[in-house]
Amino acid sequence: MGDKTKVQVSKLKPGRYIIIDGEPCRIVNVTVSSPGKHGSAKARIEAVGIFDGKVRSIVKPTSAEVDVPIIDKRVGQIIAITPDTVQLMDMETYETFDVPIEGGVEEEVKGQLTEGITVEYWETLGRIQIKKIRGE
Repeated sequence: MGDKTKVQVSKLKPGRYIIIDGEPCRIVNVTVSSPGKHGSAKARIEAVGIFDGKVRSIVKPTSAEVDVPIIDKRVGQIIAITPDTVQLMDMETYETFDVPIEGGVEEEVKGQLTEGITVEYWETLGRIQIKKIRGE
């Protein structure tokens, strides 16, 4: 878990994921410029950080390879909530772990967390974020 793989820039599309500056990001826009007289076509990739929400962009030749995070989407149950963390139990492995509320919980979900509910969480690059509440 928390692995990454390489993908050619020309294969990237909005809605997919990329690693920029060590941060896993969701791609929002890809603009390809036509090749110049002596160069190859370049792609400008704009993306938003999964964990921090910051907008990042990079420019790379379309033939280059970039790191793409492998995101493990899992289901867990909230065991306990403290002011700073959510204790989560994986519904498959029954492993429990703490997730920081700041950066570890999607903004729209923060006010809806209660003990005992089931949530979907993503794990990538050794980090975890609660993404949404699952209906029973």
